[in-house]
Amino acid sequence: MTDPVVGSPRQTGWWLRGLFGLIGLTALILGHIGFESLLRVRPDTVHDRYDVLYYDLQLFVFGAEPFQNPGPYPWQLQIARFAAPLFTLLAVAEAGRLLLAAESRRLRARQARGHVLVCGDSQFAHMLADRLFADGESVVVVRSVPFGPLEYRRRRYLGVVGDPTNPEVLRGAGLPRAHTIYACSEDDDRNHAIANTASRLVQDRREPPRVYVLVHDSEMCLALQARRLGAAGSSRLRLDYFHVDDVAARALHQHHPLPHVTDRPTRVLIAGTGTFRRALLVETARHWRACRADAPPLRIDLAAPDARSELDVATARYPLLSTACRLTAHDVDLDGIVTLDRLGQGSYDRIYVCAPEEVTGLQFVLDSPALWQGARSSVFVPVYRQAALAAAFHGDSRHDLLDEVHGKLRLYPVLTRACEARLIGDDLTERLAQLIHERYLEAQQRVGLRLGDAPAMVHWSRLPESLRRANRAHVQDIAAKLLDLGCVVAPRRGAGDASAGQAIDDRIEELARREHERWCRERRGEGWRYGVRRDDLHQRHPALRPWDDLPPELKEQNREEIRALPDVLSDSGFELIRLAPSVPAQRSGPADDE
Repeated sequence: MTDPVVGSPRQTGWWLRGLFGLIGLTALILGHIGFESLLRVRPDTVHDRYDVLYYDLQLFVFGAEPFQNPGPYPWQLQIARFAAPLFTLLAVAEAGRLLLAAESRRLRARQARGHVLVCGDSQFAHMLADRLFADGESVVVVRSVPFGPLEYRRRRYLGVVGDPTNPEVLRGAGLPRAHTIYACSEDDDRNHAIANTASRLVQDRREPPRVYVLVHDSEMCLALQARRLGAAGSSRLRLDYFHVDDVAARALHQHHPLPHVTDRPTRVLIAGTGTFRRALLVETARHWRACRADAPPLRIDLAAPDARSELDVATARYPLLSTACRLTAHDVDLDGIVTLDRLGQGSYDRIYVCAPEEVTGLQFVLDSPALWQGARSSVFVPVYRQAALAAAFHGDSRHDLLDEVHGKLRLYPVLTRACEARLIGDDLTERLAQLIHERYLEAQQRVGLRLGDAPAMVHWSRLPESLRRANRAHVQDIAAKLLDLGCVVAPRRGAGDASAGQAIDDRIEELARREHERWCRERRGEGWRYGVRRDDLHQRHPALRPWDDLPPELKEQNREEIRALPDVLSDSGFELIRLAPSVPAQRSGPADDE
């Protein structure tokens, strides 16, 4: 588990407590010295040393009997008579704060605004909350296991104890005013219940929060994403499902990009049958396509007992694997990897070992010097429960407890890397919107435009937020387009349904017109108006006019956006399935109880 950031408020609290203790100790010592002096000069007031001790303690309860007589008093006693009551007041205030801390936290959680809500008792929920707090977010955690007093002090965020599927508990955590909600319990059905409750509580909000639901099975996660994509137009809620492997695989190439070589093809070995293998394979291909578009295809060798069948399934679902990579299967078990003919001195730029049992995989890598010699850069071992061991290998220069084999060995903590809120936030809507924009750039460059010639002719990272919103709105309108076509989105299983593509071709004009009208409504809602020339400063655009008045090139641009829809979906592992010429609108109302 990650540790919370030790911030200045926590350090200040310890300094203040130390100062209060010093005041109390000083008052006790000076009071004792003062009464000893009083015993010598005025024995009628202080009779013996027992009186000295008794009167010294009385200073802390706002008075002592000798002060009923007129002074003067020793200077030590003068200081102690004020310092001791001050210490008492501070102690009472601190005790009251501790006694009311739980109630204060509940009140602060209920009144929180613009915060992040993390629901669940899982290890991932704890790690995510710690990471969000470390990143500067205001965090409220909802879980069923009570927080201990030491945990409250170690973690600085707010906590609410209760059932996170209960509407009253979520209201008590300030859900109606949260900007992001994470459902991260160990049980998938419980996470879905949290999302259902959140949807009901925020239905009247002008800007509903984003809701991210953790799904523990990768195939189920993809299937639910498909169903959410088909229903996105029926709900204003920004909802997405995520799997830790997918997020961690994207994070891997951001933290450890593939080495850039120019004199030979780049070659990677992925070994083992672990659950991280598929996500790693797909994200490696995406990373290569995005960062090395002009380079030769990436050479990926997959070594596993089911290597050939895995590549058949993966390439059928993700066509980009065949275009961005050159794939080779080796049907060998983990021990057989070291006997591969290709595994020579520096034959792979990077090696990944994804064993189904992470301890077995780690032991195999530690006992196989041939792997260290076969990798030009590093051998990566994804781990889920060995994050502390990864920290022992890869701490800073003062805390490296174990040898990394000259940097060759890398333990990759999947759960830790999956806690990056920015990557979880790059949900399916965001990724599809980015793909649509990339297709737009490619189409515009084919007709002669260059990057930078227009505000939209920039990469996604530099695109103005208003144009990003336009691409997201395009994605969220996919559900309505599919309904008109009688099509649905499903996880891709092969070449795709040809009848779905034919349905698009048959109604391309209608769909392109509809997309243009949707874009006009969205632009006008942002304050844009028609203008002969585009003027971003005064929000004028020449395309803001009826479809029939558009020039042919702009009409064709809208048609290309519709034709690209199957390819955009296939890049994320989806396909279009034709069900019927038309499908009735989804019913509204409560779900069946069965």
